[in-house]
Amino acid sequence: MAEAPEPGKILLLGAGGQLGFEIERLASARGLDLMAMGRRELDITHRLALRSVISRGVDVVVNTAAYTAVDRAETEEGRALAVNRDGARFVAEACHDAGAALIHISTDYVFDGRKGSPYDEDDPVTPINVYGRSKAAGEAAVRQACARHVILRTSWVFGAHGRNFVKSMLRLGRERSEIRVVADQFGCPTPAQGLAAAVLAVAGRRGQIPWGTYHCCGAERTSWFGFAETIFTEQAALTGGPGPSVQPIGTEDYPTAARRPLDSTLNCHAFQERFHQAAVDWRLGLRDVLRELQAGGRLISAGGA
Repeated sequence: MAEAPEPGKILLLGAGGQLGFEIERLASARGLDLMAMGRRELDITHRLALRSVISRGVDVVVNTAAYTAVDRAETEEGRALAVNRDGARFVAEACHDAGAALIHISTDYVFDGRKGSPYDEDDPVTPINVYGRSKAAGEAAVRQACARHVILRTSWVFGAHGRNFVKSMLRLGRERSEIRVVADQFGCPTPAQGLAAAVLAVAGRRGQIPWGTYHCCGAERTSWFGFAETIFTEQAALTGGPGPSVQPIGTEDYPTAARRPLDSTLNCHAFQERFHQAAVDWRLGLRDVLRELQAGGRLISAGGA
C-alpha cells in the first residue's frame, strides 16, 4: 500500500486550547510542517490579519479556535457569535481566497438531544443554547464561504492539558468525599489526543479529502455520571488510593444557565469509513491522560496533599 501523502504546510488556529495543544504535540512528533498560533498571535475575529497569514502559502488550515464557555455564552451572545460564527466565516473566506483546505472543529451541541438515537451528519441542527446556536451558525458560514472544507463535530473533549470534565472531577475528588453527577445526560467522551490524530489524518489526505461534515468522537455512549465513575475507578487503579463516592442526580438537581442536550450521541461511521480510521476508545484515552497527569505529579487520590 502506498504511503499516505504529507499534509504540506499546516496552520493551526487555537493552539492554546486542549485540542490545539495535542495537534501541535503530535505534529511535532511526526515532523510535520505546522505553524501553531494562539489567540494572542492571531485572533480569528481579525479578518485582515487572518488573510495576511493564510495567504502565505498555507496548504491546510485547522481551526480549533472557539468561544467555549457554554453557560457564560447565555449572557455573552455577541462575543460567542463574534468568534464562533464571524471568526469561522473569516477563516473560511481567507482559505477560499488562498486555495487552502479548511478543517473546522464543531460540536454535538448543535443538536437538541431529543432524537432518541445517535445523530447522523445530515440530521437537522436544533441547538437549545447560545453556544450551540453560535457553532451551528459557524458551520453554515464555513459551508457557504469555502467549498474545500471538512467540519468535524465532536463531543466531551478531555486531555491532560487545559480545562475539562476529567480534571474537574479529579479536583473535586481531592476536596470532597462525595460528588453528585448528572446521570440523565448522555454523550460520547473524546480524548483530545485521539481527536488530534483524526484531524491530522484528514490533513494528510490533502487533495483526496472527501469534503463535508463528519462526526468524530469517542466510542461508547455514557452519561456524565458513568464517565465520572470510570474516571475514579481508573484513578484508584493507578494510585491505589480511595476515590470519592459518586452519586447520580437528575438534570433538574443541577441547574445551569444554559440548557444541555439530554442525549447528543454522534454516529461516527461515515468518518471512520471515508478516512479509514478506527473508532476512538475513550477509556484507553482516559488511562493515557491519567498516566500523564500522574507522571507530572498531578494525579493525587482523595485525601492526598
